[in-house]
Amino acid sequence: MNESTASPEEKSHFSRCENVGVVILAAGASTRMGTPKQLLELDGQPLLVRAVEAALGSPAWPVVVVLGANTEKIRPLLARWPVLITENPAWSEGMAASIRAGVTTLQQFSRRLDAAMIALCDQPAFSADTIAQLVAAQHRTRRSIVAAHYSGRHGAPALFHREHFPTLTHLTGEEGARALLNGAFADIASVDLPALAVDLDTPEDFAAAAKT
Repeated sequence: MNESTASPEEKSHFSRCENVGVVILAAGASTRMGTPKQLLELDGQPLLVRAVEAALGSPAWPVVVVLGANTEKIRPLLARWPVLITENPAWSEGMAASIRAGVTTLQQFSRRLDAAMIALCDQPAFSADTIAQLVAAQHRTRRSIVAAHYSGRHGAPALFHREHFPTLTHLTGEEGARALLNGAFADIASVDLPALAVDLDTPEDFAAAAKT
């Protein structure tokens, strides 16, 4: 694990995040894929189900799935899973709108949450162990943000202490929390997870993943 290089005086310490909820972002229209990638099967399971099972296999709770485009096709896929589903009518705005919707749902479900983990549905390497590593890093470092690090930057999945909930619920634009994860903010711990650099946006991405 690589921690950020900020000096000790720039960093503040937070309590251990014991109660962590997960938000899985699955609202996009999959325009580059040409078909709802949430439904594409890898190793016999739809991508979204793989992400949901990973989250449910971890100690984190609750799990919120944010839907938007193609909700009527995707929602039945989740009928058997104990997850909270929130529909994001502003999905076309970009990832920020889905983060707002997901974190708001977590807050409405429980006021006792210490943190929210934002995850994607299209990273084949995302697993329950991924969540465990990020939570363990927060326990070790007491940083208010712990993010996966790959391709030279921080990205999803990322854990945010509750102090960031107001910021997350006021994000705007297509990039979601990218500026928060890769800007000047100092209080970030990194967990090197290079396999998460693979996400499935195009038919070529999916074909390559299916061969591995």
